[in-house]
Amino acid sequence: MESLRVSGVTVSFGGNRALDGVELTAERGKVTGLIGPNGAGKSTLFDVASGLRRPSSGRVYLDGRDVTRARPSARARQGLARTFQRLELFGRLSVRDNLLVAAELGPERHRADRAVAAILDRIGLTGHADTSPDALPTGVGRLVEVGRALAIRPKVLLLDEPAAGQDAEETERFADLLRDLAGDGTAVVLVEHDMSLVMSVCDEVHVLDLGKIIAVGPPDVIRNDETVLAAYLGDA
Repeated sequence: MESLRVSGVTVSFGGNRALDGVELTAERGKVTGLIGPNGAGKSTLFDVASGLRRPSSGRVYLDGRDVTRARPSARARQGLARTFQRLELFGRLSVRDNLLVAAELGPERHRADRAVAAILDRIGLTGHADTSPDALPTGVGRLVEVGRALAIRPKVLLLDEPAAGQDAEETERFADLLRDLAGDGTAVVLVEHDMSLVMSVCDEVHVLDLGKIIAVGPPDVIRNDETVLAAYLGDA
């Protein structure tokens, strides 16, 4: 069952179209990949899906409900969470408190401390709970942001380059986390430049180039698509 559907979304900046009639569906229990070269419009699409940018045309649906005009906070209450390409953490708070900020606004606010402790254990950051995110390597900081997104118990999780800065071992553990989240019934949408990660965890991959979806399919199909190879993978 679909949790997120983006239908015919167009975003224009002046005379330029950052997105042009984009269609994307993310289903519960699956990891959906969104790949493409820099400037393709991936983060803009996340901005539209999360309510930070109003599309010029098109609609956004969460669990079948039209949320195109809903604020980001309203979408969060309906179960949509995201991370950002640039880390957006509270540097003066500890890792634990970064997660508590979200947990105390979410469905588990009555047991926020226990919920955060469980998330820290799940993402492997219990040992960093009292550390400031500013003191952590970038790859670990991205896990903190993922943990904070999980604190609202999302139905839909949008991840914007979450593996950037991770080494091979960290990325392998992160892949396991993504599979576990999908196994719990979360609809995960992954924007990532690490193609080995994308191809190993995604059930379906959408390829965005110059604001348009140019291919959709399982990883094995996308990996061998000549249009994709010419637009992105071949250049990489």
